[in-house]
Amino acid sequence: MKKIIGILIVGLLLFGCKEKTSEKREIKEKLEFNQELANELKKMAEIDQIAAYIPQGEYKKMTDMQWNSYKDSVFTTHEMRLKQIFKQYGFVGFDLAGKEGSQNFWLMIQHSDHNPDFQKEVLEKMKIEVDKGNAKPSNYGLLVDRVMLNIGKQQVYGTQVDYNMETGQAFPRNLKDSSEVNKKRKSIGLEPIEEYLNGMSEMHFEMNKEGYIKKGITEPKLYKIE
Repeated sequence: MKKIIGILIVGLLLFGCKEKTSEKREIKEKLEFNQELANELKKMAEIDQIAAYIPQGEYKKMTDMQWNSYKDSVFTTHEMRLKQIFKQYGFVGFDLAGKEGSQNFWLMIQHSDHNPDFQKEVLEKMKIEVDKGNAKPSNYGLLVDRVMLNIGKQQVYGTQVDYNMETGQAFPRNLKDSSEVNKKRKSIGLEPIEEYLNGMSEMHFEMNKEGYIKKGITEPKLYKIE
């Protein structure tokens, strides 16, 4: 009987050791920096930003139909690869691909607006990494707002905007609680919404300057900052 108990104890100890070794291996694998992945995400993000901006250089020769088709093909192709990466690693945090790699992964997830279910999946995993200090809180806030609007709900942080085309002034789309928005923004490291909207207004004006000048508008209307 003692011999059997002894065998059981040894077996349990060995099992415990194997379990701990397995856990350590899993943590080690998770924390190992993946340069190849970081490089891939960087290249993908460069193409993503071409598609996300107004046509530049050779792309100016495209018709509106050709440009929209190009944009759709970039975002759709990237999403397929992002899904593979997400399935293998979850949300790409700082530990896996560095701050730039994590930023690039998040940036492209932002452009999967046609697939909010996928964005929601990523958002849930991103929250875990944010809580561990392994992802950027402000980026999380931007994705929260994007997802909320994409599923027909109100945004929380006011990061998603539309523009008054007569003044060039940006304004938040369907904001949940304007009285508390700056408090919420501060909690994730975002600047006051007035500063943010002014920056967006100026950027939008520069991108569409020719059209505004034709309307006699030489600068965008900005919010007063106290």
